[in-house]
Amino acid sequence: MDEWLWMCSLPGFYRKDLERLLQFFETPDRVWSARDSQIAVLPFLKEKQKEILKEWKRKKPSQIRNKTAESGIKFTSYMEENYPPRLLELPDYPLGLFYLGDLPEATERCVAVVGARMCTNYGRNIAMQISEELAVQQIAVVSGMAYGVDGIAQASCLKAGGRSYAVTGCGPDICYPRDHRLLYQDLRQNGGVISEYAPGTPVQPLHFPMRNRLISGLCECVVVVEAKKKSGSLITADMALEQGRDVLAVPGRVSDPLSEGCNHLISQGAGILTSLEDLRQHLGIAVKKVKKNKKNNIKLASLENMVYICLDFRPKSLTEIVRSAKMAPEQVMRILTDLQMRGMVEEISKNYYVLKK
Repeated sequence: MDEWLWMCSLPGFYRKDLERLLQFFETPDRVWSARDSQIAVLPFLKEKQKEILKEWKRKKPSQIRNKTAESGIKFTSYMEENYPPRLLELPDYPLGLFYLGDLPEATERCVAVVGARMCTNYGRNIAMQISEELAVQQIAVVSGMAYGVDGIAQASCLKAGGRSYAVTGCGPDICYPRDHRLLYQDLRQNGGVISEYAPGTPVQPLHFPMRNRLISGLCECVVVVEAKKKSGSLITADMALEQGRDVLAVPGRVSDPLSEGCNHLISQGAGILTSLEDLRQHLGIAVKKVKKNKKNNIKLASLENMVYICLDFRPKSLTEIVRSAKMAPEQVMRILTDLQMRGMVEEISKNYYVLKK
């Protein structure tokens, strides 16, 4: 296991690079024990990668293991029992996964909910309803922890008592976007933060399309709430179709740019999601009656998320936030004040708030 962790932690090496190393050396321990002269003549590596590999060989696998463990990050290779079996169905499954919290269990049902970052109130409400219903049905929500639909869906699922998993385009020790650190902490407690990238790997644009294949790969179905005609959400949907996963799209007005992507998916044969009943029927689930718990067992972090997900980059009045969060005005004010002190929210005029960029 240590040798797999060592190899999958190689900086600047992606899935194809690691696969070629294994084709040549057969096992990770042979990669680690390779001589510099062998590495120098490898035809499939760039010169910079050769130098990185030579330097990385000077680190013992046990050193990488200890450093990773110190940060609380766990690792599994595709050969371990806890590796998500759905990912093994992908032709380019990750050779290893780094994660905080948990990985989805083999029998755990997962649905991806993705959509526009700058979503409308309509998209926000739909994402919340879908995710709350999935939580009630004990189906985990998988997404990318991004602004807009992704983050709203995951926070709503957690708020309803469900589990959620975020797949990131950077190391799992990096909270991206930084404003979602409350959600990041909640995910670690009630789901997980998962990445094929080693700790410390920075955010790069090319990571996100690769990340999207894992969001769809972990799930039996992908739900697209709002999306422009060219967006990351459509990349996720396309990958889902290639992987044999179902795709459901929420239709919208033909004049709305954020509906173009969903309407296009529907025109190409994706399932139409017009109600929660459509979702239940597609997933083959019956309505569950939920007993209301009179005791208030919600953590402060969850209460903050309830307010946070009501905000976006457009000014919202205190009255509107109170109505959306369904909380007492004085409670909302206290949370907004705390979020302002943390640099996450800005009051741009009297009782009007926006997310801080």
